[in-house]
Amino acid sequence: MEPAGTTDGQDELVQALTAAVPPGRPHLSAADITALMGPTQALIRHRADAGRAEYRRFRDLRDRAITVDPRRSLAAHRGRTVLVTGGTGCIGSALLEQLQQWRPERLVSLSRGVSAPARRVAGVEYRSVDVRDREAVAAVVRELRPQLVYHLAAQHDPSLAEREVARTLSTNVTGTANVLDACRRYGVPLVHASTGKAMRPYSNDVYAASKKLAEWLLASAARSGQVVTGAARFTHVVDNSIICRRLTGWARDRMPVRLHSPDVSFYLQSALEAAQLLVAVGLEAVRGHQRLAAIRDLGWPISLMDLAVGLLAETGSPTAIYLCGFEAGYERRPYPGLYDPRTSGDRSPLFNAWEAAMTTDAEHCPDVDVCPVPAVQDNGPQPFIDAVARLAAADADPDVLRDALDSASWSVLSSSVRSLPTDLLRRHVALVERLPHTLFGPDDRTVVGTVRQELTRRRADRIPDALSTRPSAAAMAS
Repeated sequence: MEPAGTTDGQDELVQALTAAVPPGRPHLSAADITALMGPTQALIRHRADAGRAEYRRFRDLRDRAITVDPRRSLAAHRGRTVLVTGGTGCIGSALLEQLQQWRPERLVSLSRGVSAPARRVAGVEYRSVDVRDREAVAAVVRELRPQLVYHLAAQHDPSLAEREVARTLSTNVTGTANVLDACRRYGVPLVHASTGKAMRPYSNDVYAASKKLAEWLLASAARSGQVVTGAARFTHVVDNSIICRRLTGWARDRMPVRLHSPDVSFYLQSALEAAQLLVAVGLEAVRGHQRLAAIRDLGWPISLMDLAVGLLAETGSPTAIYLCGFEAGYERRPYPGLYDPRTSGDRSPLFNAWEAAMTTDAEHCPDVDVCPVPAVQDNGPQPFIDAVARLAAADADPDVLRDALDSASWSVLSSSVRSLPTDLLRRHVALVERLPHTLFGPDDRTVVGTVRQELTRRRADRIPDALSTRPSAAAMAS
């Protein structure tokens, strides 16, 4: 989520909401709700038209699509066995529908079997397999010998991740490791469904950190040369919107609508776009190209405040808006050096400054940016990730798990920084030095310190500036 400025006349109404009931209360009393009703109704009257327009824009995004080369898609999938983990979910169902039109000989979906498919796709074999079961995953891949695997199975609710730490880590980290191990064993290209939250250099949010570790596992596996890996970064998917589901439920039940902040906005994409993006990465993978991909143009971000106002105006729900502050699982603000205006402006907002500098257009998908899967230089994070996996399997105390996850996350950051070209690191330091010191929290300063430490190490070891196992953006474009 990115900050969005408030509109004329809205500041006073927002201040009235905050003054009525301060942020930070997990539960609201009847008196609190009564105090919020007046400012809420005034805000709805003031922003009803803008809110309804934002709500309509939100709903209309369900039909948005990107362009993927149909000839190459057919060549990549026709007559082949394709395996999809997490195929019963919203995006998984959309992916199966996309893949089915490219005429695979066999299309198989793996899921835990806890819930019915979002949409049952004709011709798909549905099997009940938990990706956390290493031997079961290996047995299926050994039996089917697929030519391509799409890995979508994950726990993707940030709030739930904070409450179910062990299950989130065992699914998102251990589950990914299990699928990777099976693909490596049998030489099957793997396409992974990641998240834009993994663009953060470091995060102590359980969901974001788990997906960051999963991306590192992909890069480490690619380094071995035994498997081709790729990943698609998603943002908020409108068809399966956690935000919309919560807003709608609160409005229906006349419960207070809890918003983190009045100046939050977020990018959106459709499930169809997400599925097509995965196919685009699949086209790269079957050709032996290891890419991290994201949609270039995600449109203007949606205002959370206007979305909530629009939904309440549309439904006529007599409920209150409460500005609760940022809750566990949701980052208060991004790392100040996340974007570099010299490189990030023309690239997907789901790539950070380091990645944007090495990003190019996807060859067969004009709406997609691609970046090489990071060339991991060392295996330092692996023992930390193994510790996370062991603790998650043992259902360890959440605080113990968070400590282990934090250690793994910092190790992944260090490993990632070691893989970057020296000129990118210098540019990053120059960027953050121009920013106000007040923007940087303790974790942000540690990120910058890690970059500076790596530059110091390279100077001491007299490592040449050209150090990089990846081509520069200019070289990739030539």
